[in-house]
Amino acid sequence: MSRGSFVFTSTALRSLELDEDMLERHKYKKQLASHHFNSYMLKKAMRDRAPLRSSTATPPAICQDVVVQNALYTGDLEAMQRLFPRGSTVNLIIEPQGGDMHWVATGEGLWSLSYEQELTTPIHITASRGFTDCLRLLLQRGANVDLAPGGNTALHESCENAEPECTKLLLIHGANANAVTEDGFMPLHLCTQPESLECAKYLLQYGAAINGRTLDEDDTPLHVAARNGLPEHTELYLRYGAAVDKQNNEGLTPLNSACSQPQEVQELECYFKVCQKLLGAGATVHTMDQDRRTPLHMACKNANPDIVDLLLANGALVNEMDYGGEAPMHNILKVVCYKISHYPERIVRALLNHGSIRVWPGALPMVLKHCCVSPRTIEVLLNSYSRLKVTDTWVESVSPEVFKEHKEFYESLFSLERTPRCLQHLARFRLRTFLEGRVHKVVPKLELPTFIKNYLLLEYRDYVH
Repeated sequence: MSRGSFVFTSTALRSLELDEDMLERHKYKKQLASHHFNSYMLKKAMRDRAPLRSSTATPPAICQDVVVQNALYTGDLEAMQRLFPRGSTVNLIIEPQGGDMHWVATGEGLWSLSYEQELTTPIHITASRGFTDCLRLLLQRGANVDLAPGGNTALHESCENAEPECTKLLLIHGANANAVTEDGFMPLHLCTQPESLECAKYLLQYGAAINGRTLDEDDTPLHVAARNGLPEHTELYLRYGAAVDKQNNEGLTPLNSACSQPQEVQELECYFKVCQKLLGAGATVHTMDQDRRTPLHMACKNANPDIVDLLLANGALVNEMDYGGEAPMHNILKVVCYKISHYPERIVRALLNHGSIRVWPGALPMVLKHCCVSPRTIEVLLNSYSRLKVTDTWVESVSPEVFKEHKEFYESLFSLERTPRCLQHLARFRLRTFLEGRVHKVVPKLELPTFIKNYLLLEYRDYVH
C-alpha cells in the first residue's frame, strides 16, 4: 500500500460520503480534457440564471507545451505572437501543476492524497493576470470567450482579480456578463475588492443582472458588496436598482450582511459608509436573520460604534432579544476584551442612553472580570446603577496587571466598598430613571450647561464616585 493511502473501512464511510460530490466534480473535470470538448458547456441547471453559451468552434486541444505555458504566465507578447500566428489554434486546454491536496480514489477500497488540478485556457491565464495585450491577441486569433473548462469563464477570472481592462475587452468580444460558474457565481458576484469597481461598471453596462442570485447562499451583488465593506460598489448597485432589502438563504439583507461581518479597526469606516448608503436607500433596521438577530445585534458583536449610533438613530430596538435570549448589550459585553481598539465604551454608553436593559447586579463581578481591560466600559456600565455592592470578589476579578495599568480608576471603584454613591450621581440616576428610554432625546434639548448634559449622558471621567 502506498504511503499516501488508507484502506477503506466502514468507519471511513461518513467521511467518504461527504467527499463524494467533490470527487464527482473532479472526475467531470478530467473528462473535459478528452476528445469531447466540442460539446462542452456547463450542465448544472441554474434556476433564473442565463446559461453559458456553447461554442460551435473547433474543439479545444490539450496543451502541454512548457514554452507556450511560460509565455502565457509571463505575459510575453513577442513570444505569443510567434507561438500563435494567424490561423493557429488558440482554444487550448491547459492543466497547470500544483494546487491543493485532497483525497482521490485510486482503486477499490483505496484512497490517495493527490494534488487537485484546475483546467484553464490561454485567455483565462492572460485575463486573470491583466495581460491586456496578450488577451487582445488571443481574441483576435479567435479565442472562445465563453470556454469554462475549470468551471469559470475568463470573465469570472478577470473580475475576481480586479482587472478592468481585461474585463472590458472580454465584454467587447461578446463574453456573457451573466455567465454562471459551477459554484453558482456570476461575474458581478466576484467583484469583491475595491479595485474591482471598474469591472462592476463594465459588467452593468453590458447587461449584468443587478439582482442575480448565487446558487448556494442566494446572495445578490449588493449582499457581496455589503459583506466586503465596499461603499462605492454599494452606491453603484443601488443606482442601478439593486433590491435593498432582499434576504438570502440565512435571512440576511445587505444591511444585516454588512453588520455581521467581522471588522478590523481599519475597516470600521468602510462598513459604516456601506450602512449609511443602505439606510439612505431605505433599508430597514428591523429585519432578523434565522436566529432572530437584528443588524444592531451584529453591529454590537463586531463592535462598530459608528454603525451602532447610526442604527439607533434610525429606530433600531435596543432590547430586542434573539433566539438565545440575548439583547445587543449582551453581545458587546462579551467581546469588550477583544475589541479594546474599537471603543466598546461608546457602544455601551449609546445602548444605555437609549434605554437598554442592564446587567443583573449579581453578575457584575463576572462582567468586571471579562471587561476590566476597558475601564471606561466599566465606568459607563456602573454609572447606570444607584448603588454598588463592592466586595472582595470585585477586587479579585481585576488582575494585578490590569489594576497596575489603571490604578487610579480601580482605586476609585474599590473605595466604594462601604461608601454610598454621591448625591450628584444619585440625582443623575433619578433623572435618567424618570426619562427611561428618552434620555438621548430629552437631555440634549434641556437648557443646561453642556458639561451637565454630558454628565447626564454618562460621559467618561475615568473614575467613579
